[in-house]
Amino acid sequence: MGSLFSPSFFFFLLFLLSQPFLLILTHCSPHASLEYISAIGDPGMKSPNVRVAFEAWNFCNEVGAEAPHMGSPRLADCADLRTPFASDQQDCSGLGSDSNCIVLQKVSESDNKLGAGEKFPSERFKSYLDPDLYVVEKERYLGSLCEVHDSSNPWSFWMIMLKNGNFDKNSTLCPENGKKMTKLITDRKFPCFGKGCMNQPLVYHNYSRLVSFDKRMVSLTGGFYGTYELDADLNNGIGKNSYFSVSWHKNVSTGSWIFSNQLTTSSKYPWLMLYLRSDATTGFNGGYHYDGRGIMRKLPESPNFKVRLTLDIKNGGGKNSQFYLIDIGSCWKNNGDACNGNTTTDVTRYSEMIINPETSSWCRPNNLASCPPYHVSASGEKIYRNETSRFPYSAYHLYCSPGNARHLEKPYDICDPYSNPQSQELLQILPHPEWAVHGYPKKQGDGWIGDPRTWELDVGALSNRLYFYQDPGTKPARRVWTSINVGVEIYISEGATAEWNVSDFDVIVPPDARDANCCSY
Repeated sequence: MGSLFSPSFFFFLLFLLSQPFLLILTHCSPHASLEYISAIGDPGMKSPNVRVAFEAWNFCNEVGAEAPHMGSPRLADCADLRTPFASDQQDCSGLGSDSNCIVLQKVSESDNKLGAGEKFPSERFKSYLDPDLYVVEKERYLGSLCEVHDSSNPWSFWMIMLKNGNFDKNSTLCPENGKKMTKLITDRKFPCFGKGCMNQPLVYHNYSRLVSFDKRMVSLTGGFYGTYELDADLNNGIGKNSYFSVSWHKNVSTGSWIFSNQLTTSSKYPWLMLYLRSDATTGFNGGYHYDGRGIMRKLPESPNFKVRLTLDIKNGGGKNSQFYLIDIGSCWKNNGDACNGNTTTDVTRYSEMIINPETSSWCRPNNLASCPPYHVSASGEKIYRNETSRFPYSAYHLYCSPGNARHLEKPYDICDPYSNPQSQELLQILPHPEWAVHGYPKKQGDGWIGDPRTWELDVGALSNRLYFYQDPGTKPARRVWTSINVGVEIYISEGATAEWNVSDFDVIVPPDARDANCCSY
């Protein structure tokens, strides 16, 4: 038997390495050959420092009016662990005693209390009397205070989003499919107890503070909480009021942040939403029409990106809870062009995986309007919704079309025209074998209460299969996703409560993914 390093073997190896088919295999199998990287500033939530912001919205993702004494509904908790006598760049998370650590708060209480009309401490940011314009500038200001410059692509924070589903049809606060209206005429039904039902919440802040674990690890913990009832006194307990809470602390064994969430509805505020968002560091985030701030430094694009997270649901929020294992959002026009801020032609696109096993499929053979026009199988075959023996109706909860689309295929339903600043398109999917090939839940109940799981979801591959409307004859849009979220939407339920923990969150992309602060896509 010849030596492994014989001359004949050496020349044979050189011959093999020179052959083009090896290069072709490398380029034809990107998932197998590319070493994916994290798209976010805090991969897997492992940073010892806190970077968390909070935003609150009315029904159409605007402010309308600020809550009394609360300021503009944008807050941030950005805190660094440091040794007291070391340089500002040395952290102390690995030291054994909290006496060796200090907390550097990047955002003050006065920063968080800034409200419409007030001057920003930095002249780089412009003050507005209009609360809808002021909140945008405040987000940028807070982002500048929290910004982390650990690479050429700075990032700001995770975003906690809270939204009130009340809508006063007698007001003109919300546009209709992106168009300002002087009077709304609609037969759609929305909850509202009367004037003022679209108010912003009372928000309270427990600033991040030091905590140690048996002298083995020093970390931070903090949170936001509050209610929509403006006359509530939470010192006396939640009672029958609405309530929200998000707190963060470290998992001692993994080093990941754990975000613990609670959302409770009330008779006056029966429709509430609470998400943890990974938003692009700049540009239009999903559902917004302005230049926002976030944590996602590279933009995930279908079909090549994945999402990892651990989700532990303690309480599901009742039968009307749409609990989103993953919610992806972006924006492109019906002709495939990228959005440019024109709310009459921009369209928000959403896809959401609902894992509440009590959520049924509205897409059925006798209700084709709630189905996408076709389904794309894992092999790439189109199956039309009227092929009743082959279309996977139970894989979909519902589909609705953008209100500004001009070439819709009948039958169709138009998405709610008021709950976004522009038209929106929504595709909600359910656990099903069709999606399980991408790491998604295979059946109802997977990952639900009592079944915490760490998921690795091939969101890029699945989202590439989904139907989204586009005008006939136009170039297909690039599916670049600027927001990736996890959380709950409790739909019109009185006194329902959802509780859940999120950790280990990461978005992974190919190394050549587009930088978020580079340019428009």
